[in-house]
Amino acid sequence: MAKRRSRGDGGLHWDEKRQRWIATATIGFNAKGKRITRKASGRTKTEAKDKLKEILRDLNDGLPVAPHDYKVKQAVTTWLKYGLRGRDEETVKNYTYQANGHIIPYLGLRNLRELSADEVDEWLEELALTLSTRTLRLVFSILNRSVRMAQARDKVKRNVVQLCEVPTGQSGRPSKSLTLEQVAAVLDASEGTSMHAYIVLSLLIGARTEELRALTWKHVDLIGKPNAEPVVLPSISVWRSVREGGDTKTRKSRRTLAMPTRCVEALKAHKEREDARRKLAGARWQEHGLVFVSEVGTELDSHNVRRAFRRVLKATDLNPKQWTPREMRHSFVSVLSASGVKLEDIARLVGHSSTTVTETVYRHQIVPVMVEGATAMDHIFPKAG
Repeated sequence: MAKRRSRGDGGLHWDEKRQRWIATATIGFNAKGKRITRKASGRTKTEAKDKLKEILRDLNDGLPVAPHDYKVKQAVTTWLKYGLRGRDEETVKNYTYQANGHIIPYLGLRNLRELSADEVDEWLEELALTLSTRTLRLVFSILNRSVRMAQARDKVKRNVVQLCEVPTGQSGRPSKSLTLEQVAAVLDASEGTSMHAYIVLSLLIGARTEELRALTWKHVDLIGKPNAEPVVLPSISVWRSVREGGDTKTRKSRRTLAMPTRCVEALKAHKEREDARRKLAGARWQEHGLVFVSEVGTELDSHNVRRAFRRVLKATDLNPKQWTPREMRHSFVSVLSASGVKLEDIARLVGHSSTTVTETVYRHQIVPVMVEGATAMDHIFPKAG
């Protein structure tokens, strides 16, 4: 005769619907006298009983019980929902895009408590074959912070992700700049398009794309003070950006830039075009005072700008897929440098805090200026023979 289990030892049964063995144990009663139970499942009787023993051991040790079926996907989506509060909308979009593209397809269905450091290492090594080091660090950070939040909420006992190191990924695509001839071709191709003024300002005054997207008409002076002494040229005041809080990238980024005549003409034509679009949109128009807007007056996002910029490039000999809007700023630096403008002046125009930043970020676009020594030595020691 089989020995009867002691009261509280629990039970074991086969769940036909789930096709798994279910082990159950009573751990006490709540304030209303209702039985409190804990369950564990497994493909075999032994697996189910072992999982239940682990749960009961943790309870006896005063440790939280982590759910067996809590997935990595649940941890990541929870962090994306609650861990990014107050962050810029573009940041949330980017993190969500990276998680959906590189974390959830690979590790999403894995039970979080069963995830091992070895699996995370293998995942990182696979991603390193295609992703840049920067992107690799970002997706690692997303997973690490997701598991850390899950750990804080007693969904898992420890964070195995923090035991891993981020490998070196692929080299990122280096930024490049347009030549003077290419700049002229892009300016000509943009004539008559909604992107013309945007492209003219990007190439001729070097404003950041996030600064132009936030530019308002009240920060644009199309007249200046031609009768003043000295003459005050038409200008734009770069005081805002689409970054969180509306601030520019740095304090030095706040600057007022005199505009070349071509910029003034482009903005005047753009304003007339915008007035026509406002009338056409009618009640759908949302007025925000922005210079560069959508068909209904709302702020452009980075995808709008990139698509429109690449449409312009299709009318040139350039490959649209190889260029991004931010490289117009690099081109501005390159053209100025090639024209002999001092590095200090370029740094002020692009809103850098020092020439070191300009040299570091735009090192391929800056024409070397320390050539006096080499020139002198060529005269002193001419080439032999």
